[in-house]
Amino acid sequence: MKINIFKNQFFLYGIFCFVLFLFPLLINDPFYLNKSSTYICFGLLAVSLSLSWGYTGILNLGNAVFFGLGSYCMAMSLKLKTDSVHTGSGGLPDFMVWNNVTELPWFWEPFYSLSFGIFAGIAVPVILAIILGYFIFGGRASGVYVAIITLAAMIVVYLLIMDQQAYTGGFNGITDLSTLKFGNLEFDAYGASAYYLIVSVMTFILFLTLIITKSRAGLIFQAIRDDENRVRFLGYNIGVYKTASLCISAGIGGVAGMLYTIVMEFASPTFLHIPLSLSVVIWCAVGGRQSIFGSFIGALVITSGQGFLSESETFLHTWTLVMGLIFILSVLFLPKGLAGMFNSKK
Repeated sequence: MKINIFKNQFFLYGIFCFVLFLFPLLINDPFYLNKSSTYICFGLLAVSLSLSWGYTGILNLGNAVFFGLGSYCMAMSLKLKTDSVHTGSGGLPDFMVWNNVTELPWFWEPFYSLSFGIFAGIAVPVILAIILGYFIFGGRASGVYVAIITLAAMIVVYLLIMDQQAYTGGFNGITDLSTLKFGNLEFDAYGASAYYLIVSVMTFILFLTLIITKSRAGLIFQAIRDDENRVRFLGYNIGVYKTASLCISAGIGGVAGMLYTIVMEFASPTFLHIPLSLSVVIWCAVGGRQSIFGSFIGALVITSGQGFLSESETFLHTWTLVMGLIFILSVLFLPKGLAGMFNSKK
């Protein structure tokens, strides 16, 4: 008989989130609070890929593009709220002044509104996902072709951002950001307020994705993953459901990117490039790509371990090899990841 832990999943998720809420009370260290916040952001990025890859069978090798777009949207809003923009640069971000830009571009102007920046951080990745879904799934591309097309799309966006240095900051990205504020509430990147914000959003997303995966749409996602042709013969529009899965994944990735920018206080083109995208695949594989919670834990374990090893002189330049070895071992001995150990047959 198969052990089904879903009956207790809401309870387990609740306990896990509650423990994370207690973390600042146990370790009130600004450095570790900031580090923990970044790990949680990466965990949410892994959740986004788990939903599209693990539950729908869409191997999106360009998943970091959604994370990066969300990051840049938040950075644009926070950049326009810095004192230097309002007092020392004639209403322009510093990198535009350095590139002899004399007027704020039209696509920057709406980002004076933080609400618009948050909306765009979700909407822009979702719009890109809709476009990709229309061409990829409308043409019935699948398997390795989807992976290649999504990877190519990410590279195109990356090169566009790098090329338009006067408007995006180019290689340097967007730096010197204002602290996020809602009214009188300020979210210091190294304080408990930003940490609690991120854990609150994480809690919402974890429960939302759990509900989605157990809904009718979620069951269709899994059926498409297991046997796409059978689902098509039953009359379902495969392209629509795949696009929906990719859009949800994109939205979550965008939220993760916005949160990451809040705690890192900058946006960089490296946020939407190949190394991060491939890292997310490893996180999901280690944690268990067919488990939302497993993918999240896989990301936490790998990124926190990476942070620890990179601080050691012994592993400073070899942590990528260690991560690669972990990926190989997990594929060989834990094909369903860490989550597979808790969903065994009895």
